[in-house]
This record gives sequence, C-alpha cells and structure tokens, in this order.
Amino acid sequence: MPQQEHWKSKVGFVLAAAGSAIGLGAIWKFPYVAGTGGGGAFLLIFLLFTLLLGVPLLIGEFILGRKSQSDAITTYKLFAPQTNWHLTGRIGVIISFLVLSFYSVVGGWIILYLFKAVTGGISGLSEEQFGPLFGGIIADPISTLIGQLLFMLMTIIVVAQGIQKGIEAASKIMMPVLFILFVLIVIRSLTLDGAMEGVRFLLVPDFTQLTSESILFALGQAFFTLTLGASVMVTYASYLPKTQNLPGSAFSIITMNIIIVLLAGLAIFPGVFSFGFEPDAGPTLIFTVLPAVFNQLPFGILFFIAFLILFLFAALTSSFSMIEIIVATMTKNDPSKRKKFTWIIGMAIFIVGIPSCLSYGVMADVKFFDKTVFDLVDYVVSNVLMPLGALLISIFIPLKLSKTDLFNEMKQGSNVGKLFFNSWYYLLKYVTPIAIIIVFLDALGVWRWFGIK
Repeated sequence: MPQQEHWKSKVGFVLAAAGSAIGLGAIWKFPYVAGTGGGGAFLLIFLLFTLLLGVPLLIGEFILGRKSQSDAITTYKLFAPQTNWHLTGRIGVIISFLVLSFYSVVGGWIILYLFKAVTGGISGLSEEQFGPLFGGIIADPISTLIGQLLFMLMTIIVVAQGIQKGIEAASKIMMPVLFILFVLIVIRSLTLDGAMEGVRFLLVPDFTQLTSESILFALGQAFFTLTLGASVMVTYASYLPKTQNLPGSAFSIITMNIIIVLLAGLAIFPGVFSFGFEPDAGPTLIFTVLPAVFNQLPFGILFFIAFLILFLFAALTSSFSMIEIIVATMTKNDPSKRKKFTWIIGMAIFIVGIPSCLSYGVMADVKFFDKTVFDLVDYVVSNVLMPLGALLISIFIPLKLSKTDLFNEMKQGSNVGKLFFNSWYYLLKYVTPIAIIIVFLDALGVWRWFGIK
C-alpha cells in the first residue's frame, strides 16, 4: 500500500487551511458585499454567523477527514458503505473543478494588473480611466488566456511537489508575507485624511442600512469564505495525525480569516472615503476604485503593487486546496501518481475555464439564462452546488457517525469537554442545516415565489 502523505507540522496545516479559506472571498468579495450591505452592521452579522455556523461545519469536516485518513469520495464510502452518500464527495470534486475554472480567470486578471502596475501602465491615470482600463484588460482574449494559464501553472507546480514540499512549504511563506503586507497597507490607509470615516463605516453598525438581503449575503459569506461544502477541509484533514487539536485548529483558522476580513476592510474603506468614492462600487471595487485611491498617494503605486502581490498569494493558497481535493481522489493518496495527475487535472481545468476567460471579450454575447459563461458557472457553484454540499455534510455527520465516535475523535489531541461537544453537535445537527436551507432557497429565489422580499 502507498504511504499516506501528512503535514510536516501543526502550524503548516493551520496556515495551509487558513490559506484555503483566505482567498478571493475574503479579500475581493467581502469588501464589496460589505460596502453594499451596510458596512459595520453587515460585518457584525457576518461575524455572528461565522462563529455560530461556520465553526461547527469546519470542525465537522476536520473530524470526517482525520478519522477516515482518505480522500473526499472514499471518506463517505467508509462511513456509509453501499449508499449514495459518496455523491457528497463527488459534488465536492465537481465544485472545486468548476470554481477553479473561473477562479483562475480572476487570478489571471491579478497577474495582468500586477504586470501593468510594475511596468508603469497604471501610473498617472485619472480615476475615470481605471474603469475602461479594467474593461480593456478583461476583454483582450490573448492576454487574459495567458494570465489564466500562468495562474494555473503556478498552482500546478506547487501542488505537484506534494503536501509537505509543495502546499505546506508555499503556505508557510505566503501566509506570513500576506499578513505583513496587509498590515503595512492598513497603516498607510489609516494615515489618510478622513480615514476615520471609512473606519466608522466598517466598524460602527448602522442597522438602518441592514436589509434581509444583506443578512442572507452575510450568512452565505460566512460559509463560502471558509471553503465549506466542497469537502476541501475533509481532504486537508485527512493528512493530519491524531495529535492535532481539531477545535483549536478550527478556531485558529477562523481567527485568521476574521483578521484578514477586517484588514481588507481597513485597507480599502479609509481610502475610499478619504478620496470621495462610493463604498458600494460592487465587484469592480478592487480593480477600479482601489488603484484610483492608491494612484493619488505618495508612493501609492508601490502600495498597490504590494496589495496585488498579497491578493495573488491569497488566490493561490485557495487554488492549492481546490486542485488538491481532485488530485487526492484521482491518486487515492499515492504520491507516485501526484505529479502526473496534477498536470493532467490542472490543464483540464485551464481548458474548461477558457469560455469563462473569454466571457468579457469574444464570447461576451454568448449567454445562458441571460448570464455569460463566467457568471453562469459562478452562479451554479456559489448558489446551488456549494449550499447543497454544505447541507449534505451537515446532515451526514450526525446521521452516519455516532455521538460517541464523534466525541472520541474530537477529544484526541484536545481537552474538550462534554459541554463544548454537545453545543457543537446540536449547532451542527439542527442550526446549521436550517441556516443553509434558508440561504439555498433565497439564492434560488424561492422566497420571491411567495411574495417575500
């Protein structure tokens, strides 16, 4: 039998798992959904959902993975043999494949922007010119395909090296650098005139700005920024020894994710308010508003380059986890097959992602249900497959594993008591599924069928 790979250190696992969670969702998506959702009130609801709903599901995926010591599909077969529960793992593989097919497109945009910034292509532009610049970049088929390919090659090269020499080694470098760069950018942002208005917007709740839609956005954000529902954390936890403190690791990852979310807000909103931009600029906030802000600062281009580097690191650490779940299921954790399958899978993802990459250029008029290919894949994954995967996992764990087995697995490597375990168990069994169903139905527009807004 091939020898199962393992993380070299506890810290390495936490940094890699945190890197999986800290991606485009935390740095790109959170600021603009917070900007459109009321700022501080949105942040407070997001934190509440993260702690009460995200933590239970994250610990649950950790327990599944470490107890099985197997890939995502095999895990469900072990605990529910001769049933169709293995489809939960297959859904996770499909989610990761599809997410990375358009995620790599955004990763390519970051690389192209970074190239523009380094070569002086952004310096001296007026704030009105950044919108057309971004539109021109994403509409160019050749450059966007090159950017997407470069991003996938970076991902493939790291993951092909294995758990310890690839993902863990890269995460140990990228995550600390990401935090350091973020702190430097936040310090610079907070020194701007009028910066405190942006800080108040982010940290002081104004519940008059909170809507039912933004509450549901916060609920979805709490799940999806932690990479929950795709069995990615099941795969990462399968490389853990029994001595790892699962609840402690989960809270470390949650804490780092929350810190990054706060840093992203503190890096962006002070500048947005200082220079009179609107915080509800939407998905283009980072690519159009942020460079305009940095461009008006002394040495601003250097800070923007630093931001793009950390943005790229965050995107890559997430992409490592998404391709890893597919590699693990294809190789059955046989290290001798890793390099070959990583390259095959990575190139397949690149090819499948080409229509998404061209969705803002030559294929802009190709639409399904009034959505471009990029938007359609994003919608299906984020609003259908991920909630479905999270729901199935939250049902599967208390249904197929006894409370005794769950408690015994959780307390290995930790000193959790019955009170913590029971609180976790009932949150996972009852509260989490209901919350996911609410998000799922809202994403599908079910409430509107009944006239509920």
